[in-house]
Parts: sequence; C-alpha cells; structure tokens
Amino acid sequence: MGKVTGFMEYQRLQEAAEPPRERITHFREFVAHLTDEEAATQGARCMDCGTPFCMSGCPINNIIPDWNDLVYKQAWKTAIDVLHSTNNFPEFTGRVCPAPCEEACTLRINEDPVGIKSIEHAIIDKAWEAGWVAPQPPSHRSGKRVAVIGSGPAGLACAQQLARTGHAVTVFEKNDRIGGLLRYGIPDFKMEKHLIDRRVDQMRAEGVSFRAGVFVGKERPGSGIADWASEIVAPDKLVEEFDAVVLTGGAEQPRDLPVPGRELDGVHFAMEFLPLQNKRVAGDTNVRDLWASGKHVVVIGGGDTGSDCVGTSNRHGAKSVTQIELLPTPPDPERNPVWPYWPTRLRTSSSHEEGARRDWAIATKAFVGENGKVTALRAARLSWKDGKMNEIPGSEFTVPADLVLLAMGFVSPVPSVLEAFGVEKDARGNARAATDGAGSYLTSVPKVFTAGDMRRGQSLVVWAIREGRQCARAVDEFLMGSSELPR
Repeated sequence: MGKVTGFMEYQRLQEAAEPPRERITHFREFVAHLTDEEAATQGARCMDCGTPFCMSGCPINNIIPDWNDLVYKQAWKTAIDVLHSTNNFPEFTGRVCPAPCEEACTLRINEDPVGIKSIEHAIIDKAWEAGWVAPQPPSHRSGKRVAVIGSGPAGLACAQQLARTGHAVTVFEKNDRIGGLLRYGIPDFKMEKHLIDRRVDQMRAEGVSFRAGVFVGKERPGSGIADWASEIVAPDKLVEEFDAVVLTGGAEQPRDLPVPGRELDGVHFAMEFLPLQNKRVAGDTNVRDLWASGKHVVVIGGGDTGSDCVGTSNRHGAKSVTQIELLPTPPDPERNPVWPYWPTRLRTSSSHEEGARRDWAIATKAFVGENGKVTALRAARLSWKDGKMNEIPGSEFTVPADLVLLAMGFVSPVPSVLEAFGVEKDARGNARAATDGAGSYLTSVPKVFTAGDMRRGQSLVVWAIREGRQCARAVDEFLMGSSELPR
C-alpha cells in the first residue's frame, strides 16, 4: 500500500496547531487537517506489511491500509466510502481518538508510526467540504419501532444503522441537546459541536426521530446534568410501545474521593464543571456560575477528563493549574515496548502543553478550608513496589486550591436507570449482556438491549461506535430473523 519505499523516504508529519498562547484565548478547535499533498505523503508511509496490525488495533477494524493507499493516489471519494464502511462518525474519532491503531502500526516497532488519525481527519473533512456525505434513507420500511436511550456515539451509531435498514428509530436524550458525552463531556476546543449537529441533520433525513430533554427512568438520579431534562418517561411505557429498546447511556457515575473536607464548597466532580462551559459556548445564558478564573486549580486524576479540566481552566484564566495522579510516573519509551498492544506510557496532551504542573504518586489526605470554602489540599507522596503503594513517612505537603476538580474516572452507569428497567447488572454495576452468539447485546429483560459504556464501562468513543454498530445488527436479527448489517 502507498509507496513501496515511502516509509524509508518520508517522516511522520504532525498536524499544524495554533500556538498555545493564542489558542487559550478561545474555545475553538485549533488543529488543522493535513493538506491533500501532506496526506498523500503520509499515506505513502504505509508499508504494505502483509498483516495489518493497525486494523486489529482499531476497535472498529477500520480498513486502514486501503484508505492510506487511496489517499496516496488522491482517490478521495473512494477513500471516504471505505472509511464509512466501518465508521459512522470518523470526524469524531479523527479528533478525539487516542489512536490505538498507531501503536499497533508495524512501523511503531522501530520508527514513528503512520499518521493514521491525521489521514482519517483529512479524509472526512474533505468529504464534508466536497458534499460527499449525504443521507442514506432506506429503500423500504420494516414497520418495526426501536427506542434508543442515550445519544452519545454508541446510541447514534446504533440508531443510524437501524434507520438505514428500514426501522423507525427514536432517540431519547436526557440533556437539552443531542450528543451525550460528545456534547457535554468533550470541550469545544477538542471537538466543535457543529460536527454533531450536521450528523443529526443527516440522521433526521434518514428517518431518525430525536427527543431531547427526556429522562427515561422512574425518577431523576439526583443533581447533575440529568436535571436539565424537562420530561420523564417510564421504562415500562417504552418497552410496551416499541418493538425493541436499546440502552446506550454513558458511564456517568463518577468515582468520588471521600476524604476529610470533601463537603467544602469548591470541590466538584469534573462533570459538574466541564458541561457548563459547553453550554456557554453554545450561547446559553443563566449558566451556573462555576469558573476557574483567578483561582488555584487542582485537578485530581491523570486521564483525558483531567486533561480537559486543565485546558478549560487555562482558558478561564486560572491563577495556577496543578494535576496530580495516584499512580507513579509512567515510562516514556521512544518506541512501543509491547507492540502491537497498547502501552502504558507518559502522554502529554495539548492541554498540558498550554500550562500545568503535573505530579505523580500523590495521595490526597484531606481538603482544607476556611468559612466553608476550600483553600488547600493536603497530600502525601507514595512509593510503589510490586503494584502496591505505601505512603512515604514525612512526605506530607500542602497545595493551594480554590477549586478542586475530581477527574478519577467513572465507575458505572447511573444505577437508577438500570434498576428502573430491571436489567441484571454485572459485578461492576454495568448492564450485563454478552457480545457473541445468540442474543448478543440482549439484557436479562426481553426486548431490551444495551451497548457502549452502559455495557462495558467507561471507554473510548471508538469502542462505543463499535458496540453501537454491533448492537444494531443484533437488534435487526431479533426483529427480522436475519440481518445484512455489518458486524
């Protein structure tokens, strides 16, 4: 694929990005896709390696060598057709996916991998610009009705696949806008929301109905973004009215940190903080007054959500931003030491480049406050040996903190939703459902399926798309006895 000697002639090229000092003044995307010529050169680096480990590294098994070759040959129209054959929303993954395909690239053994994610980004942006992304309404209607609960990547992928095969699909979303965690979990500077809106328009033209502001359950699960819902629909009603129901909500139950001072004002979950800025960017008024402006911000948790808190805090004009992590500092090998598998390595995001102090092997002991408001965080350093941590005697220290953001991951879907449907849960609190064999993606409740984070737990957008597509095929088989949808 590509040019036979391309991997020896050309170097990996990073996408151009606006300098940090400039981009922290706004919430727009700041990464530009490759030009046609740059993308062709990067496609030329694909090695024709015989066994494309990049495809096995990709959860949706994108046919990566084929579209690398097509971009090298400047056959863009065919490239988007190949890309869309496995991925409903490459504009999402081309922006926010961590690219496990690149860690599995054969070049990653001893060279920089092919810039697969940047090529994907270029293909889909060019396709939209050229008008090649059009609605694909079904040629016939099945007469079957499907309810999809949740409009994140799993729900959208599932709904689109089912609509294209002729089913009448209604997507229910508790928030005031469609998109789930794509809309209110990812900052606009990483992915602007007009990308979601144009896909929703495409899906409407394909026959999908959307109902935003509808919480499906017996009662609201408490404070949080579910409070934006203006209507509550009972699960029993949906199961009665629809031929199949698919649960595709996110893993939204955050991991808490029950240490002294947790009740202080100024200690918040990341998902109390991040969605507010998405709403401000969308033009909403009367948004809750929670800002990082002029504050010492401490982010607890070293993953993507923590990184998003760092980038948002810097754009607010925080006085300082510190990000701490319980685990030790990861290694920073030049190549992939466990190729073709996903390695644990030090990862520096664009938000970190914009300014933050990062510290590892830190245990939070308590939050310190005055007059009911947090003013500092008391912590201690840890030593790690054989996977076990021990506090280092005499290592306690204090960090100024006017705003603490808990970004330590998510433990499960909102329990009350699964309990309202009566579905059996696994040991981690997710909806239990197998992914293979008869009844794949089917829960313990007849007609009720599940996919994405609600089934597998907190994961990547690309995994959600995979599960949504596979679940759609399982639902189609359930309704029609067989299915022509790809798995």
